[in-house]
Amino acid sequence: MSGRLIAVVGPSGVGKDSVMAGIAAAAPHIRLVRRVVTRTPDIGCEPHDTVDAKRFEAMQVAGAFCLHWGAHGLLYGIPAKVLESVRQGETHMANLSRGILKDAQAVFPALTVLNITARPEVLAKRLALRGREDRAEIQRRLARASIALPDGVPAIDLPNNAALEEAVARALALLQSETVGRCG
Repeated sequence: MSGRLIAVVGPSGVGKDSVMAGIAAAAPHIRLVRRVVTRTPDIGCEPHDTVDAKRFEAMQVAGAFCLHWGAHGLLYGIPAKVLESVRQGETHMANLSRGILKDAQAVFPALTVLNITARPEVLAKRLALRGREDRAEIQRRLARASIALPDGVPAIDLPNNAALEEAVARALALLQSETVGRCG
């Protein structure tokens, strides 16, 4: 039995964490990955394991991560145990950077990319409401919003411009359809 990793990607403010939480609540067989991040456990952030950069680099050298990358001045890691669990048939879902997707394809043969999008005005409003970035940082994040996925990385596109419940229901239907297509 083969598992898979569902890589959730999209620009800041698109609602990745909210959609992922909704998927996990509706489909408990999909396990959320708890990332290791060099960020404090701030209110409003995803649950994650916090380490400083020195500890992160030591963990990386020790083989603690099956994937790792840097973005927005932080380091992110997916624990190696996730790969082992996927190999044992489990399905996991992780918030990944678009820039790490080629590496993820090489590590996880059964990779599904869920690319969440939203209109620029929706992104701007969500970024302002979460209160983690100043106006200049919001503008930088909005400028990065249209960055394309790497060539050769197939993805399921999920617009998230309206109610969260609609996006979650659509994501579940798309993921189910992709699973049936992969197995059939």
